[in-house]
Amino acid sequence: MTSASSAGEANRRRARTRKYAGFITCAAVVIGAVVAVVVAQPWADGSVRPSPVRYLGLHEPDAPGSYYDVDQFALATGRQPNLVSYYSHWLEPFQVGFATSAMERGAVTLVQMDPMIDSTNVSLASIATGRYDSYLRSYAAEVKAFGSPIIFSFGHEMNGNWYSWGYQHTSPGVFVAAWQHIVTMFRAAGAGNVTWLWAVNVINNNHATFIPDPTPWWPGRSYVTWVGIDGYYYDSSSMFDSLFGPTIVAVRQLTSDPILIAETGAAVSAGQPAKINNLFDGVRTYGLLGFIWFDENTQGRAWRINSPQAFAAFRHDAKAFLKPPAAPVSRQQQPSSDSSSSAAAPGSRRRL
Repeated sequence: MTSASSAGEANRRRARTRKYAGFITCAAVVIGAVVAVVVAQPWADGSVRPSPVRYLGLHEPDAPGSYYDVDQFALATGRQPNLVSYYSHWLEPFQVGFATSAMERGAVTLVQMDPMIDSTNVSLASIATGRYDSYLRSYAAEVKAFGSPIIFSFGHEMNGNWYSWGYQHTSPGVFVAAWQHIVTMFRAAGAGNVTWLWAVNVINNNHATFIPDPTPWWPGRSYVTWVGIDGYYYDSSSMFDSLFGPTIVAVRQLTSDPILIAETGAAVSAGQPAKINNLFDGVRTYGLLGFIWFDENTQGRAWRINSPQAFAAFRHDAKAFLKPPAAPVSRQQQPSSDSSSSAAAPGSRRRL
C-alpha cells in the first residue's frame, strides 16, 4: 500500500465477518460470470503473456487463510472476482489451498511476496547471490505442480521509502539483481505458469513523502510480464487521471506490457460511490487490464466498501466493465501483449 502511512503486515490481518447480504436487493452470486479467465501462453523465455481479459480483482484481510470474505464480497456485488491477491512473507510456502479455491471460482491468484521474515527484513543482496536458492527452488516446484496460472510479484512499491527493499534503503541495482535472480530460478525449475508482475507505487512529487519515477528499478523486458501500479483515493479531490496518469506515462516509456492497478481503494471520507465510478472509467479509458480493490481498513482509514450506495456503484460498474469497450481505445492507450522497451495505496503497507 502506498501513502504516507505504513499498512499492517499481511499475516497480521484479522479475518472479519461481514454482513453484506443486507445491502443487496435480489443479488445472486454469479460464479465465474466475470470474464472467463484465459490461460496465458508461455513464451520462449519462460514467461507468460496474457490474453485480453478484464480483471475485476479483490484483496480481503482473511486471505490466504480463508476465502470467506471474498465470497461475501461476491455476494454483495453479484460478481465473483476473477483475480484475488494475498501477501506472503519470505520463507512462507505457496498457499495452494487458497489458489485452488480461487481456481474453482474462476479466479487467478496474485501472490505479493515481500522480503521479510516476521518483522525482520531480508537482505536483497543475499537473495541475489543465492543464499535462499533452496527456498526458491522449493517454492517454484510448488507453483509448477499447481499447474494453473499464477501471478507473482516481489518487493512491491519499491519506489516508496516505507520498505527496507525500497527507495533510500536498498539501491535499485540490488533490487533489480534480486528480481532477476528470482525469475531465473523459477524458469530453471520449469515454472512456466507464472505471470511476473512488477508492482510500483504511483509517482508523487507533491506529497510530503516524495515518491520517484520507478524507472531505476525496472528489471528489463525479459523479466516482466505485466506492470502493476498501486494508488489510492484519499480524499474527494483524488481523480484517476491525476492519481495514476503520470505513472502510466512513465511506465509507457519503459514497456508496452499490460498494466494492472494492483492495489487501490477509496476512503469512505473521499466519497466511495463517486470514486468507484471514476476508477472503472479510468481503467476503461486507459485500456488497462483491470484493478484489485484493497478491501481492508488500515492505519485508521476506512477503505472497505460498507454502504448500500457504494455497493450499488460497484455492482453497476462491474456489469458494464465486463462488456467490450464502448469504443476502441487509442493505440497509445491500448496495452500490447508484446513486451518492449501522486499518491499511493493502502494495500500491504502504505498509501498516499
